[in-house]
Amino acid sequence: MSNAGYANVAETRPAAGKTDALIISLVGVAHGISHFFHMILAPLFPWIKEAFQLSYAELGLLMTVFFVISGIGQALSGFVVDRIGARAVLFFGISCLALSALLLSMAPSYGFLMLGAMVAGVGNSVFHPADYTLLNQKVTPARLGYAFSVHGITGNLGWASAPVFLVSIAQFSDWRTALLCASALPLVVLALLVWHRDLLRTHQAAKKAAEVDKGPSTGAGGQAEGTLDFLKIPAVWMCFAFFFLTAMGLGGIQNFSATSLRDVYGMSLATATSAYTLYMLASAGGMLWGGMLAAKAKNHDRTIAMAFGAAGMFALCLATGLPGSGLAVVLMAAIGFGSGVAGPSRDLMIRAAAPKNATGRVYGIVYSGLDSGLACSPLLFGAIMDRHQPALVFVLVCVFQMLAILTAVNVGARTRARNAIESA
Repeated sequence: MSNAGYANVAETRPAAGKTDALIISLVGVAHGISHFFHMILAPLFPWIKEAFQLSYAELGLLMTVFFVISGIGQALSGFVVDRIGARAVLFFGISCLALSALLLSMAPSYGFLMLGAMVAGVGNSVFHPADYTLLNQKVTPARLGYAFSVHGITGNLGWASAPVFLVSIAQFSDWRTALLCASALPLVVLALLVWHRDLLRTHQAAKKAAEVDKGPSTGAGGQAEGTLDFLKIPAVWMCFAFFFLTAMGLGGIQNFSATSLRDVYGMSLATATSAYTLYMLASAGGMLWGGMLAAKAKNHDRTIAMAFGAAGMFALCLATGLPGSGLAVVLMAAIGFGSGVAGPSRDLMIRAAAPKNATGRVYGIVYSGLDSGLACSPLLFGAIMDRHQPALVFVLVCVFQMLAILTAVNVGARTRARNAIESA
């Protein structure tokens, strides 16, 4: 399907620049709070470990459960988004995040911590299907590149702000107070979205899903289109593989880059931590530039290939241990920048691969690959660190990005071939 099908949805209504900007901002804030909750427990592990006398394996299991629940829920929530609309699903997810932090703050046992992590995973599962359905349906197509750029940047800001927020409060008070304060943040975001609820209504999602469920219809190219027919499209599963591979590399960077840099380069913890911070900030800057590139480019897989190719080479340079500590920090920023540039093109590539009226379902399935990768990554990289091979962390980051390039190029080629057939 060409992008014209999506364009018609947006172009049937006049969309002023201010309205687009407000919708993009609202969705971005919601995405930021979801990424904040990715880090709701990890920064507090030192306090939680001591409070409940837990092992690192038990602490890590909390995050694995979070992402497993989120991955399963994400695949399912896309169907719900296409049936009842994105707004109600988004409101539900944000409410679950608030509830999860409240449960965690009152946890009397490890089992209760696990329950809180599961509720947080349920809440996190709705954001990508709901967010991307809102952006695709409510934002003018010409501004989607910028919309996806802002969406990625706010996610990175959520990742970066969570440790600062939680640790600062925990140091001056305790970890339970930090989580209690965190529970208020989703409620503030929810109030903001409810205030602007009319802008977030997606009538077409419910209507089109209902039409599809009545029975198969003939789509472009003479193929029948049903609720689950999008699962037969190879490009959808290649997109899933793309997200799984990139998440494996991201998980290595997020969880073990600071420790690996200390071991390989002998740098201080403060310097190693600042390298990760620069990675996140550079990634946000890369997304900003990547949004401008994506708005003008047609072959998004090629942008991804160049950005990830450069980032992978920088990671390989880090693995050698040859650069000095100062240059290693710069290389970390370069990896983040390259990964960030690919972000908006990645989202537009998925949009182009998705069949008409299945945006929520496709994004749900595809983004469950992200959660799957983030759930598996700590197990792989943790085993590497236990074997005292910190340089291998950066080698594998490079390998995963190279494999992701192959999947992106495959998706782009299949999408162009399908569009050529449909336009013939």
